[in-house]
Amino acid sequence: MNELLWFFIILATYGITAYKQTSTQTTLVALVSAMMIGSIFGSIGFFGWIAFAIIVVPLSYSPWRKEFITKKLLAFYKSVMPEMSTTEQEAIDAGTVWWDGDIFSGKPDWKKFHAIAQPRLTPEEQAFLDGPCEEVCNMVDEWQINHVDADMSDEIWQYLKDNKFFAMIIKKEFGGLEFSAFAQSRVLQKLAGVSAVLSSTVGVPNSLGPGELLQHYGTKAQQDHYLPRLAVGDEIPCFALTSPEAGSDAGAIPDYGVVCKGKFEGKEILGMRLTFSKRYITLAPVATVIGLAFKLEDPDGLLGDTKDLGITCALIPRDTKGLDIGRRHFPLNVPFHNGPVRGTDIFVPLSYIIGGEAMAGKGWRMLMECLSVGRCITLPSSAAGGAKALALATGAYSRIRRQFRMPIGQMEGVEEMLGRIGGNAYLMDAVTSLSTAGVDLGQKPSVISAICKYHLTERMRQIVNDSMDVHGGKGICLGPNNYLGRAYQGVPISITVEGANILTRNMMIFGQGAMRCHPFVLKEIYASQMEDKSEQLDSFDDAVFGHIRFAVSNTFRSIWFSLTGGRLSAAPFKDETAKYYKSMQGYSANLALLTDVSMGVLGGSLKRRERLSARLGDILSYLYLGSAVLKRFDEQGRNHDDLPFVHWAMQDCLSKLEIALDDFLANFPSKAVSIPLRLLVLPFGKRYSAPSDSIEHEIADVLQKPNATRDRLGYGQYVNQEHGSLFGDLEQTLVNVVKSEPIFDKICKALGEKLPMTGLDKLAERALAENIITQEEADLLSETEAGRLRTINVDDFDPQELLMSTSKKVKKPTAAKRKATKTSKDAKAA
Repeated sequence: MNELLWFFIILATYGITAYKQTSTQTTLVALVSAMMIGSIFGSIGFFGWIAFAIIVVPLSYSPWRKEFITKKLLAFYKSVMPEMSTTEQEAIDAGTVWWDGDIFSGKPDWKKFHAIAQPRLTPEEQAFLDGPCEEVCNMVDEWQINHVDADMSDEIWQYLKDNKFFAMIIKKEFGGLEFSAFAQSRVLQKLAGVSAVLSSTVGVPNSLGPGELLQHYGTKAQQDHYLPRLAVGDEIPCFALTSPEAGSDAGAIPDYGVVCKGKFEGKEILGMRLTFSKRYITLAPVATVIGLAFKLEDPDGLLGDTKDLGITCALIPRDTKGLDIGRRHFPLNVPFHNGPVRGTDIFVPLSYIIGGEAMAGKGWRMLMECLSVGRCITLPSSAAGGAKALALATGAYSRIRRQFRMPIGQMEGVEEMLGRIGGNAYLMDAVTSLSTAGVDLGQKPSVISAICKYHLTERMRQIVNDSMDVHGGKGICLGPNNYLGRAYQGVPISITVEGANILTRNMMIFGQGAMRCHPFVLKEIYASQMEDKSEQLDSFDDAVFGHIRFAVSNTFRSIWFSLTGGRLSAAPFKDETAKYYKSMQGYSANLALLTDVSMGVLGGSLKRRERLSARLGDILSYLYLGSAVLKRFDEQGRNHDDLPFVHWAMQDCLSKLEIALDDFLANFPSKAVSIPLRLLVLPFGKRYSAPSDSIEHEIADVLQKPNATRDRLGYGQYVNQEHGSLFGDLEQTLVNVVKSEPIFDKICKALGEKLPMTGLDKLAERALAENIITQEEADLLSETEAGRLRTINVDDFDPQELLMSTSKKVKKPTAAKRKATKTSKDAKAA
């Protein structure tokens, strides 16, 4: 009996050291100490020490371990490890590991996490947001752009060029703005809240494209020629990657170039003949310089011994002979410039390669490194900006619009949707803030960028759908006064571009995450590929036994989390958020454990079991999203009024994480493995439910009235109340409605009637005549009625007006005219 007790004591000792992830030496000292104490008490004898030595010595003495254990493990590893393609290798090598690495560690360092500096705008960046950004938003007329012109006005295009909207990423030495990633994100959020065409047009030149590639890889001559011209808008860039036969599988592009000699500008030079067919290229119809990705071949060895050089990126001027460009696609009635680019047997100099001849064949790595940054900013920020704008608009509409003599926002079905809209908007803004902070710290977070792209565009789809359901007929009737319909039409575009979401979730997030973020997997791969046998064995030994200790540690951490629910774990704050930190620490250990078990049991076939890897990617993603929410709450002063949004976002993330965990275990192909795993990580079932009705009621209430919490949620969005601003008019009407409600109640009480809150202008006249209200109150009711009708009414047309070719082009007032109108209106009111 005593022997069994001491066996468990020794096991518990090992479990504690494994939980704490102590060094091998510390673990060995702890185990030997426990054995010696057992011997002193007479419970561990000679045979116990023999058994202990048989297990511990071969594992602790490295020469024996390498000879008798590591060699066999290395041979087995090589036999089961699938071949990695060059493009896969370059994709994994590109980018950096940041907080996603901590999430994968099973032991996130929350102190380090909260020490990450909060991103802030410089005075210059804030001035740009308050000045040029506000002004260009004032200039936008969505109906004119989308239905009449299928383009932005010449005035807007010129304004964007004059104010360097296309040069946010370009360094000041070349005439650019050199804004931080955080500032770019805030700009795109504001623009996206007003017009998808505007945000797409500005976003693309500042994302993956010639400007970014030139700054990192261009020759000095290329930089000096192109970057100043791109900065002032003399050149409009695009980047052509996608082909009809290679969409998400961009590495399989069939477009090619052949190194050869040829005539160029009357001289024979060494160059390349290019043949390509590209599509879905944003800004291609108006671009003056085209970034082109293709596979370069050198069959005659003119550049060296390598025949197939690989993917290469080059800059092709629009006036290049044989270039077919200018036609447009029409993506879901959202007319941002997008179209095909084609060419057959076009001869250009080798100097057109970005970075010159030395960068031939290095294009894929260039693209992956730049994409890991751009994908963190453009689409996630546009989605977050749209989400914030719709949260404000849908909340306001729900208070203004009445049915059954009450605001529709008081109906529980509408509250449910407002809760989702507000909670998602809070989460999405938190994620863009954290992710761009990482970029500004010098990170190139390839895994995080995939998480941001997938989850924020999917959540934007949910927000648009919920907003459309709340608005009903107001949302579906297009016209100059509809601020929602085009977003509903266009949201699948963001789902599709920059790596389709199906691909991103099923293959990229976990596929790259397991390789990049796991502390030992990549080390094992690199060790197994070393040519020096001695170095290979040493490196693989360090990696594989580090991996084993890591797996054992997360097994014990998972057991402890399952038994305690994380209640005994540490958290950086002792408030209502503490439980979330504790749970996420446990789920981090679960993720690491499930990853190791999956790779150990399924080996290379895990790569083909996309739905399993997608669920592991979901766990990683929800831990990252939740981290962003907790950091935002802390950075904004841990304001108690924001807690409904925090609770909603965290409960949404953790309940969905548990669904992914449960589905993973239910579908794991080996029941002999999945059943013990379930007992290990979910022995008592799920711990979290979806956000409660009461939380969504609180969020709905916040969205339907002016308050500081609502202002924080929508901070930075365009709600200017200049003439012609739909969002500004909606905000002012909300303010007026809230102010008018007690006046309306006073009138009803005085008249002894329960009236519908309609015809407020007529009611004001009656109440004024009976001395129930003042003239000021009567004016407010009349203004409120006018705004209320503008909010709930929809556009109608003469049939001929709906034909684009015959639509009357009603130009939006210029900024000067808007100011004059406002001055006149203010004078009249005075």
